[in-house]
Amino acid sequence: MRRICLPVLLLAFIAPAFGQGTGSVAAPQPQAPLTDFAGVYAYRDGQTVAIVPKNSELIAILDGALYKLSRVGGDEFRNGAGQAVTFVRNERGEVLGVKEVADYFPRQTRAVPPDIAALLIPRDTRTPYRYQVPARLGDGLEVGPAADAGLSVAMLEELVHSIVSEQYPNVHGVLLWRGGRLVLEEYFYGYNRDREHQMRSATKSFFSALVGIAIDLGKIRDDKQPIAELLPWPSSSYANPDPRKAKITVGDLLSMRTGLACDDRDESSPGNEQRIYSKPDWGRFTIDLPMVAEPGTVARYCSGGVHLAGRMIETATGEDLLTFARTKLLDPLGFQGYKWPYQPVAANASTFGQLYLRPRDMLKFGLLYLNGGRWQGRQLISQGWIERSTAPLTQIGSKPYGYFWWHQTFPITAAGSTQRVDTILATGNGGQKIFIVPSLQLIAVFTGGNYNSEKDTPPNEIMGNVILPELLKQHAKEVGAAIQSARPARP
Repeated sequence: MRRICLPVLLLAFIAPAFGQGTGSVAAPQPQAPLTDFAGVYAYRDGQTVAIVPKNSELIAILDGALYKLSRVGGDEFRNGAGQAVTFVRNERGEVLGVKEVADYFPRQTRAVPPDIAALLIPRDTRTPYRYQVPARLGDGLEVGPAADAGLSVAMLEELVHSIVSEQYPNVHGVLLWRGGRLVLEEYFYGYNRDREHQMRSATKSFFSALVGIAIDLGKIRDDKQPIAELLPWPSSSYANPDPRKAKITVGDLLSMRTGLACDDRDESSPGNEQRIYSKPDWGRFTIDLPMVAEPGTVARYCSGGVHLAGRMIETATGEDLLTFARTKLLDPLGFQGYKWPYQPVAANASTFGQLYLRPRDMLKFGLLYLNGGRWQGRQLISQGWIERSTAPLTQIGSKPYGYFWWHQTFPITAAGSTQRVDTILATGNGGQKIFIVPSLQLIAVFTGGNYNSEKDTPPNEIMGNVILPELLKQHAKEVGAAIQSARPARP
């Protein structure tokens, strides 16, 4: 899903830098305190954006996502993309709002609601953290003590302390499943088990599951079927006509190898996701792009492809995407409180059509894949599709890629040797992660708020530095003990 930040806010007023007629440099003006800008501002599509100071930075909070604003000088700031953000004052020096190109967004209140302000505070530290077994809620998830799963309580308490002290910043939630039980469930920055979280591009893995279900039901023939047979528009109507478009298969689409000129990691690409969201139909815009490669040959990360997948599922099943997802996947897994405002049209640009989930439901989705598509004795997705869709088929950047699923390998040194631990990964901007580790029967779920940040990797660091080394160390002890007990007694 889209890597967003506060939109381009252009400089409204420019203070003179030099005295008139003297050529001398004007004396620097004192900086207004950051508290001047705090408050809630109106925004597009009925949304609001909160502006909150934290330490020496200003933070913009939009739909629960945090974006840092760096001060340039005076009332001018810049967001993570280097775009200008300028606050507008009246003649008395009071901040009235923010100007964006020709649009003006007034400040509605100076006070920021407590639930929004809480997004900046990891946790109340007055009471020291002590490990607790997660609550048993009757939601299909068994719970148990960490020690029974090979995870030490001391290690987990230190991990939580590191998150609270912001050594691992903006981690909103951590859930660990091992040994058939949920053994850790902790939340931070005002989040809790009942508050749904943005999934961003982790939503793509749910599209992969829905395509598999449609194939299992015979609505889609297989992953070799051309997508032109499954889209709602006649191929003769495509812009930039090219015979190669007829060759794009379902598998090409899910593995990001369509050959369309769509690359989110190239700002000049015609199909870069920043160009998609203002279009009247995101899927149609994507299939209308020119071709730049033979289908099935080159993988380019293309968020537009997920909107083609959505249109394909709807056409093949005769149902809107959310109805199909609800009846075939989300409700059977017992998901609660989720939101999926899936409408791939310009009017829905504020949500990007992403899924919003509670972390426990993210864990259930991971368990479905760890268990070969079965949930509570019911086969929701065929094991064949689970294996096919998560197999590494190509590579994007440095990581292997399957059908809207990643693979991430961690080199872990434990017990004097280095092992490479492979994980199957659903991931989204900000630190939304579902790590499935078949070799250790482990699922690790993270949610986070490191949107568009160079610090979006705390879950990777926690996995590589803390959780996996601990499990491998424990595994080595268990193997050693098993070998020792299997030796015949000496006469």
